[in-house]
Amino acid sequence: MRFLTTTALVALIAAPALADGWKDDYQIVKFGILSGENEQDRLMRNEPLRVYLEETLGVKVEIFTAGNYDGVIQAIAADQIEVARFGSSSYAAVYTATDGGVVPTLTTIKQDGSTGYYSVVVTRCDSGIKSLKDAKGKVHAFADPDSTSGYAVPYFNFITKEGFTPEEFFRQITFSGSHEAGVTGVVNGIFDTASTYQNNDADGVYQRMVDKGMIDADVVCKVWESPEITSGPWTFRNNLPEDMIEDITAAIEAFPTADPEGYKLYSSWTADNPNPDAGFTRVDHDRYQWIVDMRSWIKEQRRSGS
Repeated sequence: MRFLTTTALVALIAAPALADGWKDDYQIVKFGILSGENEQDRLMRNEPLRVYLEETLGVKVEIFTAGNYDGVIQAIAADQIEVARFGSSSYAAVYTATDGGVVPTLTTIKQDGSTGYYSVVVTRCDSGIKSLKDAKGKVHAFADPDSTSGYAVPYFNFITKEGFTPEEFFRQITFSGSHEAGVTGVVNGIFDTASTYQNNDADGVYQRMVDKGMIDADVVCKVWESPEITSGPWTFRNNLPEDMIEDITAAIEAFPTADPEGYKLYSSWTADNPNPDAGFTRVDHDRYQWIVDMRSWIKEQRRSGS
């Protein structure tokens, strides 16, 4: 009887110490966001998620930003942050950089059940450029070397589907640094065309810039669209505790229903969007292997000078 009492007492004393599990070792969780838009706007859009995660998980949650995609990739590779929302190509980049040391768990699902978006090439509507063919000999801006829609997908498709090599077709190609910077450069006449993304004709980078008053309506027009791209994943370091990964994943997954107004801000919801983001769905690495392969192909093409 004394043994049972002692055992029970030890268990009772130990229970509180074990109750929080991974939270004892990770009292601050940092999640990274990419530089698709200016820092003020991306922090503003992600603040409802940060607050929600902090309240739901019971730990301090911080947002990590960097001046370019590689900054977030290097941060998670160096164990400086726990989780990040990547695009498909930047996920492939961090997967390669860490030798598979990351795990994707969630991606965005649209109201119609789709989980993709599109790379587009835009120009000024008054530029005289109506198609990619008209952009020959012009200045083209890609967004970032680790951007799926802003570089990898258009570059790959220009060569394999459209039949031209960007370095030879355009008079000059450059990287704008972000999607918004590329669109702004087009509006200001710095670039003739730029690669960016959209979810549909009512929701994309330049459409959101119009909504935010950054550019005027009917100044930017689309002249090319890619095949559908699988949306990028929420990605964790795979050296984190499994229950930590699952707890944070489940919290993010529940965010749209737990805080509908916060999710609307996070997802840039607008009343006229015919197919808005509706939440998240589970994914695994197999969903993105083709992006890893595509990036390898692009690197080989550039290495060989083809």
